[in-house]
Amino acid sequence: MQLSFSDTQASKLNTGEVEIEDMKPLKWIENRHGRLEGTTEYVNKIIPPGISRLTRSFHRQIPGYRISPLKRLDRLSTMLGLGGVWVKDESLRLALNSFKVLGGSFAIYRYLKHSLGMDHLELPFSELTSPEIKEKVGRIIFAAATDGNHGRGVAWAASKLGCQSVIYVHKGTAQPRIRAIESYGAEVKVIDGTYDDAVKQIKLDARNNGWQVISDTSWKDYEEIPTWVMQGYTTMFSEAQEQLAAQGIVKPTHIFVQAGVGALASSMIGFYQGLFGLESPVSVVVEPAKAACLFQSARVDDGRAHSIKGELDTIMAGLACGEPSPIAWEILRDCTDVFISCPDYVAAKGMRVYGVPLAGDPFVVSGESGAVTLGALMFIIQRVEAQPLRNLLKLGPDSQVLLINTEGNTDPQHFRHIVWEGADAVPEDYCTE
Repeated sequence: MQLSFSDTQASKLNTGEVEIEDMKPLKWIENRHGRLEGTTEYVNKIIPPGISRLTRSFHRQIPGYRISPLKRLDRLSTMLGLGGVWVKDESLRLALNSFKVLGGSFAIYRYLKHSLGMDHLELPFSELTSPEIKEKVGRIIFAAATDGNHGRGVAWAASKLGCQSVIYVHKGTAQPRIRAIESYGAEVKVIDGTYDDAVKQIKLDARNNGWQVISDTSWKDYEEIPTWVMQGYTTMFSEAQEQLAAQGIVKPTHIFVQAGVGALASSMIGFYQGLFGLESPVSVVVEPAKAACLFQSARVDDGRAHSIKGELDTIMAGLACGEPSPIAWEILRDCTDVFISCPDYVAAKGMRVYGVPLAGDPFVVSGESGAVTLGALMFIIQRVEAQPLRNLLKLGPDSQVLLINTEGNTDPQHFRHIVWEGADAVPEDYCTE
């Protein structure tokens, strides 16, 4: 059964412009295709068994690698009536302020191994950066389109391996994010348009210039590298499983994950689907209301990915994507339990709660895209009209909820504007009751 999006009619979402009829904090759809038998074949193709062992074997060789912390918000979970709220804090990943480097670096690693005819070998990082390997692979320029974090990760990985990079960003990308990319020697080009326009342009320019695109989104005849990117993200979840096991927890009961093109969300949900099958955690995918392409795809419900057009002007810059990645959608369509879209103030609330925690809870620096899942979880628990969704998700005192803080303070000026000055405040009608 497909359920309503809250207590009123849904926003008008179509393949044209997104219209927001109201500012309600939650609009949601139960995915009637989720948890059906026979959904693991495609998952095992994209996130094959044992892949996280390979990704961690590569990542732990990178200088500066550390397992990112898993933080427990005990006081908040008690306030919300939950067994536990756990936050995998990727703001501390390799001093890059984001999880994205895990995917970009692993994809470049796999590409270089393939170029060298060494697909079957685990090539040590020290050998990969050796003069002999550089001479064999020749001059390579890696290219990517980004809202900020993916491009920074690709530029960082390319620089570590002695390669050049060209990164395309859209016109709304904040200057601090551009400077962070440039700090790793990348050439940054600003495209007049959205993230999706930057993707289209770099596809064309890479073909004309002989660059190698490292993208986290897929398109026709370009699926292998985005698959490697998604596989690279599994290092996070493998770490989290070990960290939860140390606390006596076999698995989270619920995973809330934010989505742009869907690469992270499908990687996380696919990882747990591969481990636990139909007993995998309840999965919730959260998007910005102004860029809810996966929500739109679930709403149309014809099995295909659908795009959202328009300016995509959400504060959640890392999620401002209008076109889903087709290979990501294949997993999300078959394995996600609930899709949610949220206005920007939900992410802003999450940032403030992370930044000003209850006494005894750890402090978390979270950017706009990193905090939306916490904001969504709190509105689900605290709003009366969200009772049907709470019941559907079976959130309660036995729930162990896993969130990913995907980014830290990547745009300091805007971060202060939200956290210090209260920008994107929760409308009075939706403040905590």
